[in-house]
Amino acid sequence: MDFKKVSYGGWPNCYRLSNSILDLVLTADVGPRIIRFGFCDGVNEFKEFPEQIGQTGGDEWRAYGGHRLWHSPEAQPRTYFPDNFPVTVERHGERVHVTQPMEATTGIQKELDIRFVKGAAQVLVNHRLTNLGLWPVELSVWCLSVMQAGGVGILPLPPRGVHSPQSLLPSNTMGIWIYTDMSDARWTWGRRFILLQQDSRATTAQKVGLSNPEGWAAYARGKHLFLKQVTYQPGVSYPDMGCSVELFTNRDMQEIETLSPLTKLEPGQSVEHLETWTLLDGVPQPHTEAEVEKHVLPAIQPFLK
Repeated sequence: MDFKKVSYGGWPNCYRLSNSILDLVLTADVGPRIIRFGFCDGVNEFKEFPEQIGQTGGDEWRAYGGHRLWHSPEAQPRTYFPDNFPVTVERHGERVHVTQPMEATTGIQKELDIRFVKGAAQVLVNHRLTNLGLWPVELSVWCLSVMQAGGVGILPLPPRGVHSPQSLLPSNTMGIWIYTDMSDARWTWGRRFILLQQDSRATTAQKVGLSNPEGWAAYARGKHLFLKQVTYQPGVSYPDMGCSVELFTNRDMQEIETLSPLTKLEPGQSVEHLETWTLLDGVPQPHTEAEVEKHVLPAIQPFLK
């Protein structure tokens, strides 16, 4: 792994990690934040907000773009503690560790551990929340990748079947928000997949969440496919009425989000949530469920657990 300090977008203290296939950029002036991710010398798969890139300090939360770590359930102001201040970035062999100081208003400390898969277009990103406060906190690790505009998010549904005495109970849950409009043209509600198209002409936001035993979600844009994988834990409580993966979009971007089970963290305890990112080239962006089955499934099948 190549690891070097760089300037990026007006932040003088950033770090570029690369395995000669992929590269990513961590910010040390704010964070924890992975502001860039993509093929070496290729486009940034993550959205950046130019008016915010390079800023530091202040008590107003900024989106910045990139990949961030939150804790769920979402609440104002708890979730929106501003990550506008320096973090510690350390290399430990083939692993890079990022530590944020304790959030003053929540008592929670955020950390990332990042490691490339040797010789592959894959990155392992482990997210950790630690309760440094004085009382227990119930929360979920919430990992949000903010993707460039113009693509389509893909969520798999559990295996389908037919009505029978063996299929009397629901197979998974779905969460919708007060602003979710299921008639919006950006949605495709398929038999095996849900698709959500990002549209820069849109005037409203859309969101959906699922309990996701398949353990993956994806974002396709042009010929690139970003695959995010996590381990689903059946029989436990997830936030947002049981959601382990969520898609959110507005006119600027789309978020591919995963969540850990809800955990009651005692003072001094930590909880972790591991994501595996895979970036594929040459996968046509699908517009229909049939195109997901034709192009996306064969491409990701070797990576599915």
